[in-house]
Amino acid sequence: MKITVQRSGGIAGMKRTWTVQPTPPEDTDLWQPLIEACPWDAVPTSGRAAATGQPDRFLYNIRAGQHRATLPEQAVTGPWRDLVETAKAAAEPGPPPDGLPGPFR
Repeated sequence: MKITVQRSGGIAGMKRTWTVQPTPPEDTDLWQPLIEACPWDAVPTSGRAAATGQPDRFLYNIRAGQHRATLPEQAVTGPWRDLVETAKAAAEPGPPPDGLPGPFR
């Protein structure tokens, strides 16, 4: 299963993406409870609509296996925050956003 968190928006409008590909079975014990704790079925169909009227806020696109969610920054709380922060911490290193040098990642 692949887990991807993409954050877009903010003042500079830059995108950041964190990707984790857990290796079963040992990583399943960490990731499965995090994924199952998120209320995937309760996510509005359009996270962008929830972010309307709040300029310079981040928008998060979260994918975990077959699950998909788009959430405004203020909705990334509780189990969503746990999943996002764990994915960011465990993510495979990628190129810096928009070609910025390493210290600006």
